[in-house]
Amino acid sequence: MRTIGRHRDAVRALVGPALPTAVSPGTVESSSVVALAAGSAAGHGYRVLATTVLPPTPLPAFDNSQMDGFAVRAADAGATVRVTAPIPAGVVPRPLEPGTAAPIMTGARIPVGADAVFPVESTPAGSFPAALGSDHVPVPIDLVPGSFVRVAGSDLAAGAPIARAGQPLTPAVLGALAGAGVTTVDVLRRPRVLVVSTGSELLDPGSTADADLSAGAAIGDANGVALSAALAEVGVDTRRVRVPDDPDEFLGALDDAVGDWADLVLTTGGISAGAYEVVRQALEPRGLVVTSVAMQPGGPQALGTVPVAGRSVPVVAFPGNPVSALVSFEVFLRPVLAPAVGLPEHRPTVDLPAAESASSPAAKHQVRRGTVVDGRVHFVGGPGSHLLWHYAEATHLVHVPVGTTSVEPGDPLTVWSIR
Repeated sequence: MRTIGRHRDAVRALVGPALPTAVSPGTVESSSVVALAAGSAAGHGYRVLATTVLPPTPLPAFDNSQMDGFAVRAADAGATVRVTAPIPAGVVPRPLEPGTAAPIMTGARIPVGADAVFPVESTPAGSFPAALGSDHVPVPIDLVPGSFVRVAGSDLAAGAPIARAGQPLTPAVLGALAGAGVTTVDVLRRPRVLVVSTGSELLDPGSTADADLSAGAAIGDANGVALSAALAEVGVDTRRVRVPDDPDEFLGALDDAVGDWADLVLTTGGISAGAYEVVRQALEPRGLVVTSVAMQPGGPQALGTVPVAGRSVPVVAFPGNPVSALVSFEVFLRPVLAPAVGLPEHRPTVDLPAAESASSPAAKHQVRRGTVVDGRVHFVGGPGSHLLWHYAEATHLVHVPVGTTSVEPGDPLTVWSIR
């Protein structure tokens, strides 16, 4: 029986090389900075730069004022000088003559001849627009060159890369690109995952609205929907397909759906020891390795490189129970995919005391669902792998390590925040 760490390493070794890179054919797309900003969603991953970007200008592109005040020559410190025409942001000002001061707004360009700014608050008028009516203004005696001046290139020097290949396009990076006048960049396309739900009993959620599921033997495809949403949360493009428990139909549907599109196939169900384990029956002869992991839920796992649609495709196979599938995603696949779109590899993690007792099989790492209230961990539902509603109510995954048979109130537990 594999440890969680060993299986996670195997998933990383399989999936990592299949993710889009700048040297992979067909993985680089050109996109406008504006479109990338519009498509960015907090918490859903970022697009990743394919090539390093050199800005057309330094940042800032010119010396500008750090605050509302007066642009002057520091040599006039201690003197009273004549007030000239104001300088709003967005204009190229006239050169500043000796013995004069130009009212200047925050971000406005420093005029030629000026080398310092002093704040309007230090004038007798005390603020704009009242200070605009002044004919003369005293220059603070302690003013020195460079005071309240944002120097060109002080944020980013000329010729320095504004963003590097492999860097996620966070809001700040997009803002810096726009500020430097960059309009278009090359990005990696998002990873593509085909989600395959197996089972002749499955109904598409679109067909269940008028169906009385309690009257028959059919169930809705919870896994396909839940895993597609989980993948989207880490910036992955998905397609979803349902296949019956027939190996020939399964392989035909897989060939059609994978085509030249998918980087990875993720299946749910069909890898246990039953009589209708379609994933195992169809793909084990092609190289899929079925194994058992010391984890509850999610013990049955499988992975391998499999010939599909005329090419070799990595396949990761999760169990069919919905909580098993989601826990498997969090433990094995999310840590591989999240860094590819600039998200942290690990969920926010903390050790907290248990609020109540629980039991766990000694030979397995149990992943329970829970909430945190007043700094203590409360279990939500039992350990059963079918308790999807309880999973939906949970805010944390609670880890009970191998070798622990019981948890008592106050015992420390490692929890992952999943919201």
